[in-house]
Parts: sequence; structure tokens; C-alpha cells
Amino acid sequence: MGKMKSLKIALVLFGSVACPLITPVWAQVDGVEGGGVVPGVEVLQQRGFDLLRGKRVGLVTNQTGRDRAGVATIDILRRALGVKLVALYAPEHGIRGQVTAGAGVKNGRDAVSGLPVYSLYGATRQPTAAMLKGVQTLVFDMQDVGSRSYTFLATLEKCRLACAAHGVSLVVLDRPNPLGRGVEGNVPQKFSFVCPFPLPYRYGLTIGEVARWLNGRASKKCQLSVVPLQNYQGQTFGYSGLSWTRSSPNIPRANSAFFYAATGIIGELPTVSVGIGTPWPFEVVGAPGVDAHALAARLNARRLAGWNFRAASWTPSKGAYARKLCQGVYIELADERVAQGTRLNFEIFAALRQVAPKISFFGSSSRNTMFDAVCGTSEIRRLMQHGQSADSVWNVWNRGAAAFKQQSRKFWLYG
Repeated sequence: MGKMKSLKIALVLFGSVACPLITPVWAQVDGVEGGGVVPGVEVLQQRGFDLLRGKRVGLVTNQTGRDRAGVATIDILRRALGVKLVALYAPEHGIRGQVTAGAGVKNGRDAVSGLPVYSLYGATRQPTAAMLKGVQTLVFDMQDVGSRSYTFLATLEKCRLACAAHGVSLVVLDRPNPLGRGVEGNVPQKFSFVCPFPLPYRYGLTIGEVARWLNGRASKKCQLSVVPLQNYQGQTFGYSGLSWTRSSPNIPRANSAFFYAATGIIGELPTVSVGIGTPWPFEVVGAPGVDAHALAARLNARRLAGWNFRAASWTPSKGAYARKLCQGVYIELADERVAQGTRLNFEIFAALRQVAPKISFFGSSSRNTMFDAVCGTSEIRRLMQHGQSADSVWNVWNRGAAAFKQQSRKFWLYG
């Protein structure tokens, strides 16, 4: 699995005692030895950039587009013989990943390469004819997190649509799905930029396989090529042998993808803190005045495979509870091979409702809008509002997941 980095130590308050927080060993893999996964950008390089030679190329990327040595895909394509990189396209968080979630990204010029940068998360989210002028091939190279609401998937589809409309070929440089092959969640019928098409919340496909699925179901297809990973069989990121690059400000570690799936949905409720504005985004859940020990005890009593909970307190620097002491649980990912990620959203909600009944989770329509958008339906919210058990909500939430996994296998590139 490669050489292990030294363990990173931070402090989080469990109850009233400061204890070391140690990132799990499986998330600390650095580099590759032997059979480590090789990202698509390196495979393309090994092939002599065969799909791009003689072409004027645009690149959709951010800080996660890089090879195993840390060289940016921008620089790799700029130096590639016979390839003319002429433009960059920036998703949410920007070309360097420093823009906060939801904030617009501006057009500009990349300070390092000098290339023009067109925003795909601003006035327009789909490349226009003007933005693609002179581009023959559009390359997409970004690391996603395996959850539907992460907007890189929507950006991928907008790029595919633009390529189909303007006769530009699309090349996707594949990267692992951090959550592996697990599939969880509904197949929605209500769509938005955080729920862009009918695939489960945890969809179990790599970004290249998603591109194949999108193009396969489209009435107007683009000329799509996916450069596959080497030595990949659907494993989670922690077992890939690759080093993680922060994909956005609140996804700092490889296992953050699991926590994002586990608390990102309930985190849309403004009366719940999920650690945004702390060093542990999506890893803590609670609110001011919550009985942390009672919450941890209730959740641990559920014996949820792969998860443990510890009483904790924290003070976020942003959000509804900025600079206010929050109490709740720190979530421990004990075994990501068996952990059901999205289930935690409903388990934690049910437990919070019992130990902190005064918290108003839902209320105004504006408060509910984003929650419903992420879920792709209002049905989940209504079940939660009406006091349905976590088991009941989980069963409804997973309608269609098993069928999707079976139907999507024809788009798999890996065993």
C-alpha cells in the first residue's frame, strides 16, 4: 500500500477532555509501490497523448487534477508535444479550489500558466460557443467524492452537453470513486444542480463511468473517450495507493468523502452544526445545549456497522452557530468497507429529535428548499417531520438503489 505518512494529530474535545484525533491509517497512504492505482492523466501520458495530438485543447480541472508526483494536469498538458492547451474551465471552488462553497467563480486568467480561465460556476454553468471557440477537444480531470450533491457531476454533464452541441470531443481522465462500489439512496425525479440526474446519492461509479452512463442515456451524444485508471478494481480511495488532494475547502482528507455522505444531508438544516468552520467538517454533529453523552449513547446503542460515536464539543467559526459552543458527537469511521454512509443522516436526526426535542429542524419553506433539493424529493423531509423511524426513512430512501447498481454495471470499466 505504499509508505505511510506520519500520523496527523489534532485536538477535539470529547466531553470536557482534550483527546488526540488520529486519522485512520488507511487514509494515510502516500505514493504507490507495485500495484498502486495510476490516474488517467498518467495513463494518457504513457500513451503519448494519443487522443490530443494535433488538437487545440481546453481543460476542465482544479487542484485535484495532478499526477502521483503532484504535477498539475495543466502543466502536463502545457508541456505535451503536439498538444496545444488554450483554455481552462473552473468548477465550483475555482481552478485552485480556494473559493467557498456556493460562492460564484469569476472569469479571469490563471496566474501560473497565463491561460484564460472561464467560470462554470458563475453567470453560466455550461461552456458557451464563445468559451469553446477554437477548442477541438475538451479534457475533464477532477476528483469527485462519490456523492450526487457534489457539483462536479453537474459540471461534467454541462460539459458533455456543450460538447455534443458544438461538435467538440470530450476526454475524461478517470479517477477513483472514494466511496468504492457501494450504492445508496433514491433515484430522484426532481432535479437541480445538486441533484442533476436520476442516479442514487451514493452512485458507486468513477467519474469516467458516470460520463459513460450520461452519454449512454442521452438523446444527443458527444464524442466521448474515457482514459481509464490502471490497477483499479473499484476499491475505496484509502486502498488506492494515491495521495489525497483537498477537493474543496471542506473535504480535506480522503475519508472526508465518507463523512460528507454521512452528514451532508442533515447539514443542510441550519439548526444543526456538522463542523463547517472547524478542522473536522462533516465529522461532528450537534448544536448548542445538546446532551452530548446522551446523543453518543443513543447512537452507539444502534450498533451501526462501521461507525462509532463519542461525546464532543466544538466552536465553529462560521455558520448559524459561529463562535457558539456546540455539543454533540464526533463520528469515528471504524470500517469503511461495511459502513452505510447516508444512513447516518437519518439515524442522527432521529437521535437528536429524542435528546434535543426543542430544536426546530424544519420550518420555513426557504429552510426546506435546499434539503429537498439535495434529497431530490420532499418525501424524505415529510417522513422525518412526521416522526418516522430511521429504519423507515432508510428503506424509503433506498428505493431504486439495488436496481440502479445492477443496471449501471454495463458502464463499468473495472471489475
